[in-house]
This record gives sequence, C-alpha cells and structure tokens, in this order.
Amino acid sequence: MTEALRARYGFLPFAPPEGSEALRPLLDRRVTRRFTAQEVPDGLLRMVVAGAQSAPSKSDLQQYSIIAIRGHATRARIAQAIGTMPWIAEAPVLLLFCGDLRRNRLVGARAGLPNANDSVDSFINATADAALALGFAVMAAEALGLGSCPVSYVRNHLDLVRDLCALPAGVFPLAGLALGWPAARNEVSARLPPEVVLHAERHADADPAAIAAYDARRPPAKPRYPEVHGAAPGGCRWSENVARQLSVPERPGTRDWLAGHGIALG
Repeated sequence: MTEALRARYGFLPFAPPEGSEALRPLLDRRVTRRFTAQEVPDGLLRMVVAGAQSAPSKSDLQQYSIIAIRGHATRARIAQAIGTMPWIAEAPVLLLFCGDLRRNRLVGARAGLPNANDSVDSFINATADAALALGFAVMAAEALGLGSCPVSYVRNHLDLVRDLCALPAGVFPLAGLALGWPAARNEVSARLPPEVVLHAERHADADPAAIAAYDARRPPAKPRYPEVHGAAPGGCRWSENVARQLSVPERPGTRDWLAGHGIALG
C-alpha cells in the first residue's frame, strides 16, 4: 500500500492505515492504450456492465444507457474521425456511455403523467449517472484483468456518433470506454496532492506552491495546442498544459447540439 500510494501521488502523502490493503488494486489503476487481438467473451462483458450498474444513481432513476460497439468498421470510423487514438479501433470493444432521458420520458408517458422535470437539472443528473457507471465499469474491468481507456473525444463528433449508434432524441453521448485485454499498461498517473482536492468544511483555493510541487513531480508531457501556443520541445508541465487547453474553446457547438437533440437546458 505504501508503494501504491507513493505511485499515485508521486510521494507518500500519509501512512496507509491498517486494513486498507483492499484498496491497492484501485490505487494501481492504469489506463490501457495497447490491446491484444483477443476478444472479450460476452460473459465478461456482461460482468463489466453489471459492475457499471452497481454504481449509485440519482433517485434510482438510472438515466443512462451503455452501447457495446464490437463491429470493427464502426470503431474504425470513430477512431479515424478522432485521428489520434488508434486504440479505439484496436480494442475489441468500445462501450459508449450515454445520458438517457428518453427511457423515463416513455415510462412517464405510459403512466399518463407529464414530465415536469425536463430541465438542466435532469441533464446534470443523467450526466452524473452515466459518469458514475463509467467509473464503476473501469473498476470492474480492472478486477477482471481487462484494460480500459476512457474517450471523451467522442463528443467532438456528436453527429457521427449519433448516426452510427442510432441515438434518439433525449439520449446523448458522454464518453466512450475502449475495453480489452492489455498488451501493455501505462504507468500510474500521479494525481494532485490530497490537500489540493480535500477541503475541510469550506472551499479554499489551492496553494500555488502545492501546484508547483505537483508540476515538479510529474514528467513533462506533450504540449497541448502547439498550433496555437507554439511548440515546447522539452514538453509542458501539468499546469501549463491545463492553461493551454482551457484557453482554446472546445466543442463550442455542444449546447446547440443538445438542444436540437431533445435535451432541455433551461
């Protein structure tokens, strides 16, 4: 556990308490971007989905759907559109996690009751449901020896994903999850120190020195948006890449797409 904590944070933030060994696999979670050609049996895939469905859900509304994309041609089209993530096509399965407001709209219609909660709050709830399900699917996959890689870039191609997966009004893609047997596992990604994320009673802005120390613990990464901010031959620290990415508008048409796809944001 000591080494797992050290790997997760880049230093040992606290001594692991007795009885915490069960969390070691969770702390050791790593992203997988290289997969073998071995298929994922239906039984294991269903167990991953069972793990996803074990996530908490707002008011037990369960406002999400999961689409299993096994067809190589479909995965290849998504990978080609994104252009920088070949593992989407190489993984034997791509799970598409969607917020799903449609199912419960139909439930209400069959009961003869109007939906008085079609609002931005419902959109947030469905997004949280789908995100929690994705997180639990990642943990389930790890427990079964599978590797996975979340793919938020499916939202860069909303029309393509909608058409390929026949998403009706009220169902929107949140993220994909490439899933398969790992050919290699990435290194553990060091996270922000606990004192930056955990607040006592009241929110407090992060100490810049803590962010700087975190930057120093992580190796420089490929610079984001070099076409906008210029090349960085030595790579960029975490905070510089955050600033680079957030300075460039991403997916500016998402709100309009959602509104045109039956998602109320009022």
